[in-house]
Amino acid sequence: MRRWLIYGVAVLLVVLAAVVYFTFDPSQAGFFPRCTFLTLTGYKCPGCGSQRALHALLHGDLATAWHYNAGLFFAIPIIIVYLLGELKRTTWLRYYRAISQPWVIYAILAAIILWWVGRNIC
Repeated sequence: MRRWLIYGVAVLLVVLAAVVYFTFDPSQAGFFPRCTFLTLTGYKCPGCGSQRALHALLHGDLATAWHYNAGLFFAIPIIIVYLLGELKRTTWLRYYRAISQPWVIYAILAAIILWWVGRNIC
C-alpha cells in the first residue's frame, strides 16, 4: 500500500512539473534555475538547455528541442528503461540485472562524457 502511495505521489509530481514546463517558457520566466556549471565556467554541462528542450518537446517542437539539448532525446528512453527496471525489480530480475551490469553503467557514463566534451568543442 505504501509503495503505491509513493508511486502516486511521484506521478503527481511529474504531471505537475510537466504542467509547469508546458505553461512557462524557461527562456523567459525568471524562476527557473540557471546552470551553475555554465555560469562559473562558460562551458555547457550535459544537461544545459534541458529545461528549454523539455518546454519545446511538450509543445511538439522537436527541432527546437533538439537544438537546445539533443542529449535529452537519448536520456529520456534510458531514464524510462531504468525506471521500469526499478519498478519491476523483483519480477523482472534478469532485466534488472542486465541493465545494472557495470559495463552498461560505464557505457552510459562514457556517452554522457562524450556528449559533454563534444557539445563544447562544436
